[in-house]
Amino acid sequence: MSSINISNEYKGTRKRTYILLVNTALELFEKGGMPSVSELAIEAGVSRATAYRYFPTQSDLIAATVNASLGPILTWRPQSEKTEERIKELLSFALPRMFEHEGALRAALQVSLQQWAEGRSLNLDPKEKRLERGNRKDILAMVTAPMKGEFPAELIDKVIKAFSVIYGSEIFLVLKDIWKQNDSEVIELTQWIAKAIINQAIADKNTL
Repeated sequence: MSSINISNEYKGTRKRTYILLVNTALELFEKGGMPSVSELAIEAGVSRATAYRYFPTQSDLIAATVNASLGPILTWRPQSEKTEERIKELLSFALPRMFEHEGALRAALQVSLQQWAEGRSLNLDPKEKRLERGNRKDILAMVTAPMKGEFPAELIDKVIKAFSVIYGSEIFLVLKDIWKQNDSEVIELTQWIAKAIINQAIADKNTL
């Protein structure tokens, strides 16, 4: 397992306990499990009180696990000054990391869907923190930064939203589950879609 990103707030024994809990959660997610905080405590061999101090809710647990496993993506910086090259760099760098931690990402998707359903039926526990999944917004804004001044703001916004469909774990549900594509095929197709998005943005700009 690759190294995980650890919050600077944890030192010494607390840091070791946090790493233990996160690594245990990752192992359970990769096996297809959806552990509660109590179940994680049992698997990690710590008390429930200890586990709940780190993760008061399951949403906190999943958010921390996803952020820890995808740490390098969250600190990624582009090398190119062109948006079409930046999105290529990002997909090539980020998707293999997402494949490595696919279980945790699918768990986040599952919790989001569950919270949506509970919210629709008004059964969402008001004490349960909703899972926030907005890291891609800042990254994609950085990817499209070279477009500023050359493309209208509303067109850049469309490009960001279109990129967000192919940059994220949701694409697993379509390309892997429905079309049975392997990891390399997913990367190849997302790169092709990214080019199509850029080409359409250029075509739209030229008609304005």
